[in-house]
Amino acid sequence: MSDQDSSSRRRWLIGAAGVAAAGLGAGLAWRQQQGRQAPLAASPPGAETFWSSRFEKPEGGELRAADLRGEPLLLNFWATWCTPCVKELPELARFQQEFRSAGWQVLGLAVDTPEPVREFLRKLPLDFPTALAGLTGTSLARTLGNAQGGLPFSVAFDRSGAQIWQKLGPTELPELRELAARVG
Repeated sequence: MSDQDSSSRRRWLIGAAGVAAAGLGAGLAWRQQQGRQAPLAASPPGAETFWSSRFEKPEGGELRAADLRGEPLLLNFWATWCTPCVKELPELARFQQEFRSAGWQVLGLAVDTPEPVREFLRKLPLDFPTALAGLTGTSLARTLGNAQGGLPFSVAFDRSGAQIWQKLGPTELPELRELAARVG
């Protein structure tokens, strides 16, 4: 085999490997994106764990998740120290305002200690309920599909209490509007 044939064959093999790697990377990226935002075929076992949970309210008292069952619910795990979480809170408040009349409720679960949450809410009151999930909130989020344990993490439930949507990372109002339109 000549040096020229060998060189051409090497270039062809390198090019083919590059195309294969690019295809694999694109496929993995697509799959990861689908896993983050895809509607769920069946509610994971964590849904019932959530519905049976009780949380301390920052202002005192208790919030029972079961009391919110029966209407669509957008649950958001956030923390005062999480910049993307804080940035998305106005979007969640706007969603609550726009879709309250359609029965939607937003619930913020702070994965934080009580005092920073109380201080935060004094500075930026929210017009949707907020409760304290504490540091165990990460475990609850994992049972709802947040394998990475990152924040913010949002989950939607339909009127029956079945988990129908989840997203790791900040939400945006247009995607929440689409979600509400699908649920009806």
